[in-house]
Amino acid sequence: MSKEILDEYPELFIEGTPTIRQKLEIANPAVVEMATRASKACIEEWGRSPEEITHIVYVSSSEIHLPGGDLYLANELGLKSDVNRVMLYFLGCYGGVSGLRVAKDIAENNPGSRVLLTTSETTILGFRPPNKARPYDLVGAALFGDGAAAAIIGTNPILNEETPFMELNYAVQQFLPNTQNVIDGRITEEGINFKLGRDLPQKIEDNIEEFCKKLMAKSGVKEFNEMFWAVHPGGPAILNKLENTLKLSGDKLECSRKALMNYGNVSSNTIFYVMEYMRDYLKNDGTEEWGLGLAFGPGITFEGILLRSL
Repeated sequence: MSKEILDEYPELFIEGTPTIRQKLEIANPAVVEMATRASKACIEEWGRSPEEITHIVYVSSSEIHLPGGDLYLANELGLKSDVNRVMLYFLGCYGGVSGLRVAKDIAENNPGSRVLLTTSETTILGFRPPNKARPYDLVGAALFGDGAAAAIIGTNPILNEETPFMELNYAVQQFLPNTQNVIDGRITEEGINFKLGRDLPQKIEDNIEEFCKKLMAKSGVKEFNEMFWAVHPGGPAILNKLENTLKLSGDKLECSRKALMNYGNVSSNTIFYVMEYMRDYLKNDGTEEWGLGLAFGPGITFEGILLRSL
């Protein structure tokens, strides 16, 4: 939210006013624009032609329009008209790791493919004007942010032309039965209203150890502290619960805490900000071969992927 937006749409500042149309007018093009910028930067670093991209996996919980942002993105990037497109909508905070899982499956089942995974999010749909009766809204405004991210996923990298830094080895998704109301989002005439249950960190704490062991079994690593950790930082309480439950050393969640401090919780994007910090860590200091990428969201859904440093 900015002064310029409020000057153009002053009704956004009036409590109870139907503003879903106005918010979508702002969000839909903004989400595509951010996705385009992130994708162009990713493709430039990749160093190959956009025409070599065979698939798009497009992740967002911040836009509603037909056709979806995946088509607009393909046009903006100049991709081939027969590029295969998949949209993952309204998965919330675990959407980025879901995107990795889907992109991994596509790449492994389509030899020679190159999958552009893009995430893009804005908080505008959930904006509500300040209200003294809702002081907790300030927590959400401080915690959540806007942004985008992108990555190229494929198999059999081309020698001397592609430089992958991480292998997506094994992925698992799991929901916790009867927890669908802990993270609750509803589209109303005013936008999207979210409610987060106070027991969310405890639900994660109660179930995370078994989930992580299921992923780790494929690596042969037995100790949590022998792995690197790329965890979506939903908030400080979730990171603290995870650290205490798994008895992780203080530096294991440093990349997650750094991403939270610098960018906030940017929903599906945030895992990629964590992985960017993790790339630097593994290149300069890290000695771990295996790691876990984790995210949690509506459901309650656990999304995890076993990673291997290359």
